[in-house]
Amino acid sequence: MSEQPTIEQFTEEAHAFLSAHAEPRPPASEFVWGQGSDDVAVFDEKDREAELAEANEAKRWRGLRFDHGFGWISGPEQYGGRGLSGKYEKAYAAAEAQYLTPPMGLFTISLGMVAPTILAHGTDLAKDSYLRDLYRGDMVACQLFSEPGAGSDLASLQTKAVRDGDEWIVTGQKVWTSNAHLSQVGEIVCRTDVEMPKHRGLTAFVVDMSAPGVEIRPLRQMTGGAAFNEVFFDEVRIPDSHRLDEVNNGWNVALTTLMNERASIGAGGGGGGGVTSARRIHAMLEHFGLADDKVVVDQIAKIYSDFMVARWTNQRALDKIKAGALPGPELSTAKLSLTNNLKSYSEWIAGVLGPRICADTGEWGTYAWSKMLLGVPGMRVAGGTDEIMKNIVAERVLGLPKDPGIDSTTAFKDLRTN
Repeated sequence: MSEQPTIEQFTEEAHAFLSAHAEPRPPASEFVWGQGSDDVAVFDEKDREAELAEANEAKRWRGLRFDHGFGWISGPEQYGGRGLSGKYEKAYAAAEAQYLTPPMGLFTISLGMVAPTILAHGTDLAKDSYLRDLYRGDMVACQLFSEPGAGSDLASLQTKAVRDGDEWIVTGQKVWTSNAHLSQVGEIVCRTDVEMPKHRGLTAFVVDMSAPGVEIRPLRQMTGGAAFNEVFFDEVRIPDSHRLDEVNNGWNVALTTLMNERASIGAGGGGGGGVTSARRIHAMLEHFGLADDKVVVDQIAKIYSDFMVARWTNQRALDKIKAGALPGPELSTAKLSLTNNLKSYSEWIAGVLGPRICADTGEWGTYAWSKMLLGVPGMRVAGGTDEIMKNIVAERVLGLPKDPGIDSTTAFKDLRTN
């Protein structure tokens, strides 16, 4: 292992790299109502050409970072990382925040969910094949879990993988796959033993998204966006060397990914910046003459407090993960906090704007909020529905008994009268 720099030396190195390849970020100015973009969309529509150009720019910056030693700061050196602790990741993030760099949202699933799963469960060949390319940005990965009949109840999935010598033949359909159209590989969970209980008999693989038999179709949301896709697999062949963990142990592999997913989604629920910044909220209240309305101010004060509490709680959980602890079921609380806070915030905005949120009059900071209002329900589904998250918290965190089973063989009218 190479000699580790001090935090001071590392930070100086980071600033040297950033100043040579990016422009300094201008000092934050006071938010002024009516100036700049009023885009506050969730799952917004993007032009495919513009989306591809944005992805290429993100890949370019990711590759540049990696080549200068900042692509996987805490990763194992044998896969291109630097083997440093999480505090160095924090130091670099703080440094990069001072510069204008491309957005990295393209890699949220790749590096927040799929890559950690490959590192934890992949064969040596899979790690050698994918980890460096994922962290360098040469590859983008998607997560192929949900199906038309198996969304939050992942264990009910029906996509099958049948062994054929040193390969597996996969047939089935996945749905709600974010960024599948931009991905080179995907993490897929398939049923490999139909006789075993549904939580068992599952196996996970890394699949080539350009392999023969893979078809990707866009799914358009009510916002107009199409970030989600449905993906069809028609006898797609996957080498056994690209299997993740043991045969029929796919449920544990999926749990690793799901916990990292909820950490990634929940991490976005901190609040205090962007569309939920205190300066923006205050400017909105002033503009619409509501700064002295005690009811409206009390409502937003509570919502803003909830965002800040979530931010601090999430930070503690993420610090534990960076220190080497495994993500736990408490991260489902982070995901719930995000969706609950966004729901409360969008409803508050709708109350403040009234009819302005329903009709596009051209007035700045009004109708643009409709895309957030329409996009929030998608967040309540992403990463596991709110209802499933509540069950996880109730059963695994609070230790409450599981929901009673559903009697699907008896008519409801008979159940009601018994």
